[in-house]
Amino acid sequence: MKAIEIREKYLKFFEKNGHKVIPSAPLIPENDSSVLFTTAGMQPLVPYLLGNKHPDGTRLTDYQKCLRTNDIEEVGDNRHLTYFEMLGNWSLGDYLKEESIQMSYDFLTKELQIPAGKISVTCFAGDEDCEKDELTASCWKKAGIPEERIYFYGKDDNWWIAGETGPCGPDTEMFYDTGKEPCGPNCQPSCDCGKYVEIWNNVFMEFYKNEDGTYSKLKQKNVDTGMGLERIAFLLQGKETPFDTELFKPVMDELKELSENDNIAS
Repeated sequence: MKAIEIREKYLKFFEKNGHKVIPSAPLIPENDSSVLFTTAGMQPLVPYLLGNKHPDGTRLTDYQKCLRTNDIEEVGDNRHLTYFEMLGNWSLGDYLKEESIQMSYDFLTKELQIPAGKISVTCFAGDEDCEKDELTASCWKKAGIPEERIYFYGKDDNWWIAGETGPCGPDTEMFYDTGKEPCGPNCQPSCDCGKYVEIWNNVFMEFYKNEDGTYSKLKQKNVDTGMGLERIAFLLQGKETPFDTELFKPVMDELKELSENDNIAS
């Protein structure tokens, strides 16, 4: 399945589920001095996550151009990129965990035809700021993920915030099992061995992180999700990395040929 097909399937699926398709915002943020580039699909929507009314309603979906440098040291492995497209859907005070999880499960297993046995999920383990997310785990069980493929991690893994302050909350992440041999007896989605690749992240955004490090409740509960288009494309195509897909390989091959010809000419 080519990346353009995946993108089309995603937008049509969420449009069918009541979401309005909105355009990608500019890569250079407008009216936002907190970042140099748009790094996540939720950034252009921050005013609406905080409670302002969006002109297109409470259910939105899009693909957002993103540029991210915070994990630049990992770029070039089998899953990290600097520039990428993020597929996303949002609930602005509309549906919450159960509907979000069911739609995610249905899209992965029915639209993309990913075998349920290849999917593992992670949930927030809880701390002094927010309780353990047992509800999310129970929603995954109801959707079809067995308990042995549901993991709980802390803020480093299962809490999303775009910057130092702003809207945030516990998240649940979906991982694709590549079929590679486990790195050890405790191999699981938190490993960096490459067996498990994160494909989607659903954030249950109901908190605001203040400048003093404390958290306060938002006036509405939101859902903010993100799926890397290049990442899901290489997995569905059975490739080793995003650079092996039609999004990168033709350009890289052309650059290689031009480079070789230039060396011959000189």
